[in-house]
Amino acid sequence: MPDQRHPEKAHRPDQAQPKKPSWIRVKAPTSEGYKQTRDIMRENRLSTVCEEAGCPNVGECWSQGHATMMIMGEICTRGCTFCNVATGKPNALDVFEPGRVAHAVQKLGLKHVVITSVDRDDLLDGGAEHFAQTIRAIRHRSPSSTIEVLTPDFLKSDSSALEMVVEARPDVFNHNLETVPALYPTVRPGARYFHSLRLLQKVKELDPGMFTKSGIMVGLGEDRSSVLQVMDDMRAADIDFMTIGQYLQPTPKHHRVDRFVTPEEFAGYEKAAFGKGFLMVSATPLTRSSYHAGDDFARLREARMKKLGRA
Repeated sequence: MPDQRHPEKAHRPDQAQPKKPSWIRVKAPTSEGYKQTRDIMRENRLSTVCEEAGCPNVGECWSQGHATMMIMGEICTRGCTFCNVATGKPNALDVFEPGRVAHAVQKLGLKHVVITSVDRDDLLDGGAEHFAQTIRAIRHRSPSSTIEVLTPDFLKSDSSALEMVVEARPDVFNHNLETVPALYPTVRPGARYFHSLRLLQKVKELDPGMFTKSGIMVGLGEDRSSVLQVMDDMRAADIDFMTIGQYLQPTPKHHRVDRFVTPEEFAGYEKAAFGKGFLMVSATPLTRSSYHAGDDFARLREARMKKLGRA
């Protein structure tokens, strides 16, 4: 219930949830692969953003043994108006969690794994060392797996937090801008657009060879020109990979859906982003940060090799 899971939203007026168009609807998950992935997550007492955020692609991804693991608990210290992850005071970190994540990666046989987390503003390093330990544990148990991290912004930590994660050498460093800067006060309160952008730029300064990635949602009230400006900002920060997906409203207490962006508009955004120099772009109504992440990572590496070959 919103008053329990999202206490900061409990007194917000209800926002009408418009009927989803045909291109948004997905089938309920029922496959054996889905059940096997779910069982492995339960056995290892792991959380996934797939479930916590109510991702529409969970059936497809889990049926293929792909899951985005969410470390550092299920309770976030932020209260973003678009997000379905519970808000409140988190529990202490579980020191055994990195090992359990690594075990699940090995058991699922993942070629590419995505690790994300809640925001942990209660920790001095924002959870950076826990990310680093998880990366190292996966490298030990499943050395052939490539690793993508989707991190918080480490807004209340010093620069050493980001350095800890980069030094652990994930293959992809992802941090989502989520929306255009004008909507931050209502969509992403507590975060800062240019801080997040600078975080991604610093990753490249610390390790120029590391792939960087970021994404936004559309349908929150932005216009095309503001989305194109975000693309320019990302390219100025040397971000390699951009994702764009449709915002879906989790409950009536969350930010309203301004409109459903058509597949044709998404195709236009993809074309514009590639034209601005991104190595990889995923822009569809159902695109999420880790949707098809493994296949996209392979294409991302291939695109860089082609670019270096031409150089």
